[in-house]
Amino acid sequence: MKLSITILPGDGIGPEVVAEAMKVLEAVASKFGHELDVSAHPFGSSGLESAGSGFPDETRDACMSSPAIFLGAVGDPRHDHLPPNERPEKALLHLRRLIESFANLRPVVAQFVSPTSPFKSETLKGVDLLIVRELTGGLYFGEPRGFEGEGKDRRAINTLRYSTHEIDRIARVGFDAAMKRRRHVTSVDKSNVLETSKLWREVVDSVAKDYPDVKLEHMLVDRAAMEIIANPASIDVMLTSNLFGDILSDEASMLAGSMGLLPSASLGGKIGLYEPVHGSAPDIVGKGIANPVGAIASMAMMLLYSFDLEDEAKLVERGIESSFAAGCVTADLSDTPKSTEDVGDHIARFVADA
Repeated sequence: MKLSITILPGDGIGPEVVAEAMKVLEAVASKFGHELDVSAHPFGSSGLESAGSGFPDETRDACMSSPAIFLGAVGDPRHDHLPPNERPEKALLHLRRLIESFANLRPVVAQFVSPTSPFKSETLKGVDLLIVRELTGGLYFGEPRGFEGEGKDRRAINTLRYSTHEIDRIARVGFDAAMKRRRHVTSVDKSNVLETSKLWREVVDSVAKDYPDVKLEHMLVDRAAMEIIANPASIDVMLTSNLFGDILSDEASMLAGSMGLLPSASLGGKIGLYEPVHGSAPDIVGKGIANPVGAIASMAMMLLYSFDLEDEAKLVERGIESSFAAGCVTADLSDTPKSTEDVGDHIARFVADA
């Protein structure tokens, strides 16, 4: 089949890890006889520098013309001085809204235990969880927001809002995912103090009635943060809001050994957005030590969710497992590391030779 994909290499290590993911994708296409229709466009800080906008019009048009968008990373400290609405990170929020990707799926599987991991191996045994994060509502998008007043009276305002509709649709994504897994949803909120969380819990309870085979557990966010550390193997699907999901998924990344291992898929509309969880990491740009596995695993999610190519996605995942088994991992996971390119080469060869 024809795989039409818009590539946004982005900033920092984004282009480096995207290059390795594309290497693996080309191996997949060759092995299975697929045709690649791929175009790359500036986004984030690279968009600001080349076109004066974090989300140039040409990039916007390209994103709307294909079923899948593959993103490397966004952000550059050179633009940290800009007002919030002009910073490159704002482009990512606009993109998510534009394609109506209200559901962010972040799987965490403890496949490789780093020698520097703070966790005991027995704690990581059996860890296979999925964080389902609401992505286009909540504190990051609520209005009014901004600054007002002067001097000692200057104030900053952010608004936390959620509607029944927003909660209902993300809850159904979580329950549908649980039906294909271990049929257990842990819904995370702060209903003891937040009205939005009271509504969250009420709507999730209502949705749960349509999924009688799924066990529902409610958990306050502070306890959820502890459970991820103390008993992570007990978590199947963790369903939560934008802000809580942002924080908890970064915490959960340490279970996998490194943020560089974690993929994500942002779904909801007709266009899927796929990106590794890690940031742009400007301090390691060009050193050849960035971990490409999160990007490569995100590409596997793209094959599965946007193109329904389950066999191809599973082969890429097996390639990642092979790199772990061979000790072909980057500096965040080993004292005797391989380069970014070495890891990409290993996985691409595995796919080609399988």
